[in-house]
Amino acid sequence: MSSQPNVAAVAPLIKPRSSFGRVALVTTSKYGTLIAMAVMILIFGLSAGNAFLSVNNLLAILNQSALTAIIASGLTLVLVVGEMDLSIGYAASLAGVLVTGLMAKQGLPAFIAILITLAVGAGIGTVNGLLVTKARVNAVVATLGVGTVLIGLAFGYTAGSPIVQVPREFTNITLSRFAGVQDPIWFMLIVLAILWVVLNRTPLGQRMQAVGANRNAARLAGIRADRSKIAAFVIAGVAAALTGILLASLLGSGTVSAADGYLLDSFAAVFLGAATLRDGEFHIVGTLIGVLVVNIGFNGLSLVGTPTFWQYVFKGGILVFAVAMSTVARRYSKA
Repeated sequence: MSSQPNVAAVAPLIKPRSSFGRVALVTTSKYGTLIAMAVMILIFGLSAGNAFLSVNNLLAILNQSALTAIIASGLTLVLVVGEMDLSIGYAASLAGVLVTGLMAKQGLPAFIAILITLAVGAGIGTVNGLLVTKARVNAVVATLGVGTVLIGLAFGYTAGSPIVQVPREFTNITLSRFAGVQDPIWFMLIVLAILWVVLNRTPLGQRMQAVGANRNAARLAGIRADRSKIAAFVIAGVAAALTGILLASLLGSGTVSAADGYLLDSFAAVFLGAATLRDGEFHIVGTLIGVLVVNIGFNGLSLVGTPTFWQYVFKGGILVFAVAMSTVARRYSKA
């Protein structure tokens, strides 16, 4: 016998008793993350003053958000089609050591090394997609397994040592500015714009959303769900590779585990974004907002002198709180 509570029976008990309460809950469900971001800006602006609200610091927040936003935008498409990708952080780390190794060890020009690395990222995404759609391996198991393989390949390629002999033209990719704005920010805006168009203005994006919403209905409509899912994994792989390339350029070296932490960061951003503006739907604009919320918190806590461990508590706590708040509010407002 199921131990699940009878939602229909208890719904009248939790239903807001006034129209004001219903409006408040609906507003919270869609704008709670934005409200939280505004509150953080207000608090850090008052406590840190000009150090937080200065143009240079706001640009620094955007710059710190750039790589996370790029890798998270690729993950967004995978989640849109109803799957998961736990290999993206490891794929980004492998991309960083591969692109630097191709230049330092094989002597390839930076442009050629970048193209090869992006192709490898697409290949990783293809493998993930085929395992999930054709071999019918659970996405969590498949991508975690692939990610573990990527760790081994990265260690084998570098023998565990960072690759540091990279040309200046490669490091200049992320250290340069255009119109006074750091180049990573421009990369972020370009990638987000492209993926927004793909997801919202192309037949491929419409198919992805249809598959994620109802795979059976999409199949009956003649949509090939497997192709849409593979395409999403490929895009995520390329986005991860680009993130690893840009991180290696920023660091001036390729390190085996340099980008591993982007896995948690990207999931936090995407799920925060899903609790923003739309009722639990993954979307590119929401992902950007989620990234900004996390990085505004990190930046503000650092400026006010908060110990480092609280920054990580914040990252996990804000994810759980925002998603829980949004979910509860939607449930109550629809009761």
